Amino acid sequence: MATEFEIKYRTSEDTLRAIAAAFPGGMQIPMTTTYYDTGDLALSRRRWTLRHRQEGQSQICTLKTPGDGNFSRGEWECACDDIRKAVPILAAASGLPELNDLTKTGLTAVCGARFLRIAVAIPIGQSTAELALDQGILIHGDKTCPLCECEIELKSGDPQDILAFSQSLAEKYRLMPEERSKFARAKALGQEE
Repeated sequence: MATEFEIKYRTSEDTLRAIAAAFPGGMQIPMTTTYYDTGDLALSRRRWTLRHRQEGQSQICTLKTPGDGNFSRGEWECACDDIRKAVPILAAASGLPELNDLTKTGLTAVCGARFLRIAVAIPIGQSTAELALDQGILIHGDKTCPLCECEIELKSGDPQDILAFSQSLAEKYRLMPEERSKFARAKALGQEE
């Protein structure tokens, strides 16, 4: 299984700017994300996330599944401009052939996000992390809410290195843990009265 190990924090625009200044040289990447599900929410019931993301000039489709810890989850990606074409590729890569069956009746765009990411590769001991500073909006229909978060994702090495770095960063900048994904928060906008 491909595993993503990532820690997220909520923060403010001022704090994002301060962190970006402390870790210069980041790449700015505009991102537009659309999250999909079936009409009967079969993916959400399994806690699977299916998304298409425009990352600068690249188009990436991703399947995420629950992991075995607080900061890890299954993640498989492919370069593709159409989520429907990506489904069989992601089903094969993940070893989850039921993804094909679950989505054969069609997919519906549920919600999304638009944001600017500043991404910086950071060596930490024998490990490498990506520090991602995201600012923009979460979207559900005509509802939006601000998005301002800091993510630290393990790219190689030991998760303990990333945990220690994340804790130090959180203490220094008074970051608040964010336990919900962008998808969960955008989807929740549609449930607000």
